[in-house]
Amino acid sequence: MSIADWRAGVSGIADCRLQIGEHASGAGQHLLFHDKASSLKTMNSERLKRITLEEGKCVGRPCIRGLRIRVSDILELLAAGAAFEEILSDYPSLEREDIVAAIEYAAHQADHMVLQAS
Repeated sequence: MSIADWRAGVSGIADCRLQIGEHASGAGQHLLFHDKASSLKTMNSERLKRITLEEGKCVGRPCIRGLRIRVSDILELLAAGAAFEEILSDYPSLEREDIVAAIEYAAHQADHMVLQAS
């Protein structure tokens, strides 16, 4: 995906609100948003459907495909310098796209305005 394609995909996200929708596989829920036109879309990628939220699993924290592997677990491994291949060998139920989905999810969670008190 080019930078121009990425920008085109996120240009209408300025005024959006998160919602929770049912995961297509029935393995929990995934994050969705409504844009200004109120058309239901995935946040920026079908990949994010891999991120699920289940009340009784991992204390409701975002997980990968309903597994008990939290997004934060993947991000901490990457931050510690683990390579994709190392993570995939340690967690055979994970797929490469799961790791990328965790990174994309984190990018969306970090992309918000921060107001500073003066």
